[in-house]
Amino acid sequence: MPTTLPTALRPYLTPVHERLWQEADAFAAEHVAPRVKHMEAMLGKVERKTAELMGARGWFAITVPAAYGGLAKGHVAKTVLIHRIATVSGAAAAILQASQIPVGALVHWGSHEQKRLWLPQVADGTVLPSIAVTEPAMGGQIGGMQAVAERDGDTWVITGSKVHIGNSHLAGVHVVIARTAPLEVPASRALTAFLVERNRRGLTVRPHRPGLGLHGFSCGRLDLTRVRVPLANVLGDVGQGLNVAQSSSILYGRPNLAAVSLGLHEAIVQTTSRYLKHRPRYSGALSDLAVVRDRIGDMEARLRAARILTYQAVHLLDHDLPCDTDLINSKYLGHQWAGRSGRDAMELHGAQALDAGYPMERLWRDIQHTHPPAGTGDFQRIHLAKAALQEDPIEWSVQLAAQTAWSPQDATVA
Repeated sequence: MPTTLPTALRPYLTPVHERLWQEADAFAAEHVAPRVKHMEAMLGKVERKTAELMGARGWFAITVPAAYGGLAKGHVAKTVLIHRIATVSGAAAAILQASQIPVGALVHWGSHEQKRLWLPQVADGTVLPSIAVTEPAMGGQIGGMQAVAERDGDTWVITGSKVHIGNSHLAGVHVVIARTAPLEVPASRALTAFLVERNRRGLTVRPHRPGLGLHGFSCGRLDLTRVRVPLANVLGDVGQGLNVAQSSSILYGRPNLAAVSLGLHEAIVQTTSRYLKHRPRYSGALSDLAVVRDRIGDMEARLRAARILTYQAVHLLDHDLPCDTDLINSKYLGHQWAGRSGRDAMELHGAQALDAGYPMERLWRDIQHTHPPAGTGDFQRIHLAKAALQEDPIEWSVQLAAQTAWSPQDATVA
């Protein structure tokens, strides 16, 4: 659903962003929209064609420095792409956003050799990464992680299971977080991130199982049984795994999910408005009724607020300003507002909303999937409370920007 640029976003969008907006709308109309029905019908299949097309455009490397083959357009540009694709397909947008999180981990924590090996492959679309943190028994409780990695000479041996891994069946390399110290050691020093290639012996990707929504999106399980990786596959330093996971989730995961929610929210409001304007009631249309206008007006208010919140946060990030809390808030309120509008839309549609061939049913299912990833609303509120009480000592938006700016490895490459 191509749209003109909202006036409220003008402060955040450059001509480059505006061209990308139009490009994403055209791509979604030509390549994504025709495949939506196919993705909905093929519940047991992973959507690969759309991923290939986006990869060929370099979109998975939208934030990757040009020195490694990336587009180097920044986080506002990334948000534009995810947002616009999500207005047509939440699943396609989920594919695009999921691999951005491990890309961020590589950009900020990878050695020069690791970045030189993997980022050009991401940039040309030949390899997608995933990040594997969540576990079957512990969920998002990173401190209780049970996957372990033990040093054995010049290799690390990893054993454990990971679930809810975005693009698990598309990824050529997985960023796996595992415990490298005893349970009594604090998580801040006990976890390590590893790059695990998909062809490593002992690594099993479980068969794809479709979820409630986002049909075609792969979000599966990895089982690692004594998987050996060389010392060179440690991402960051030993003991920095929590930092790798948390910083990537805050700087990439939260704004990515905010963009998916925003795209779905926009589609929900537009679909509902169109329905109400053309649904006869008495001598006019449903949209003429005051009680209906009250509901749709509330939906429009939430959409406009979510749009500004989403883009303002990543605008700050692109300008190296402290914005961790803004990124967290954009994900929290973005989903909350989209969920409320989705519920209102279902009620305004009546039985029409339950028709499997009608977009509203798909949009409602898809929006449920933006709640758990990168932390549930309860988790976001804990972070927001820390900000209010001034208890959070780490501001990743500042710390990693500073590290990237002075990195001698990056300077040499450039």
